[in-house]
Amino acid sequence: MKQLLLAVAALFWLTACNNEGEGTASGADTATTTTQANSEEAKEERNKETALASLRAFEQGNAEEVLKNVATDAVEYGDGSMPEVKGRDSIMSGMKAWFAATSDRKAEVLQAFADGDYVAVYGEFSGKWTGDYMGMKATGKSFKVKDVDIFKFNDEGKIVEHRSVQSPAVMANQIGMKMPDQ
Repeated sequence: MKQLLLAVAALFWLTACNNEGEGTASGADTATTTTQANSEEAKEERNKETALASLRAFEQGNAEEVLKNVATDAVEYGDGSMPEVKGRDSIMSGMKAWFAATSDRKAEVLQAFADGDYVAVYGEFSGKWTGDYMGMKATGKSFKVKDVDIFKFNDEGKIVEHRSVQSPAVMANQIGMKMPDQ
C-alpha cells in the first residue's frame, strides 16, 4: 500500500511539473515577448514622431520637409471625396501649389496615437488663401479646420499612405473656393 501511495504521489508530482510550463511562458519566452513588445513600442514612437514632424513642417510651407519620410510609391487618399494621388512626386507637386497659394499656416494641438503601422494625429489647421490656385483667384479669406490625419508606415519607417477625415469642402467653403464637380 505504501508503494502504491508513493507511485500515485510521484505521478501527481510529474504531472504537475509537466503542466507547469504549459500555461505560462518560460523565462526565454517572456524575454522574447518583452523584446518584441519593446521593439513594437519603439517602432510606434518612431512613426508618431515622423508623422508629427511632417505636420509641423506644414507651417513652414516646405514640401520637401513635409514629405521627407514619404515612400516614393505613397498614396494620398485625402478624405476619399477626390481622386487619390499616387507617388511622392505627384503629392509633392500638389503640395507645392497649395503652399504657394496659402500663407499664415498653422498646425496646432497636435496629438498622435499609434496602433501598429498606423498613426493618427488630431490637429487644428489654419491658414489664409493669398495666391491664385488652380485657376481660381485668391479671396484673402482664412480657414480653420479640425482634422485627423491617418498615416500608414512601412517597416522602414516611411509613410506609404495618408488619409484625412476632414473634407476639403469645409475649408473651401470658409475661404470662398469653388470645389470642382465630381
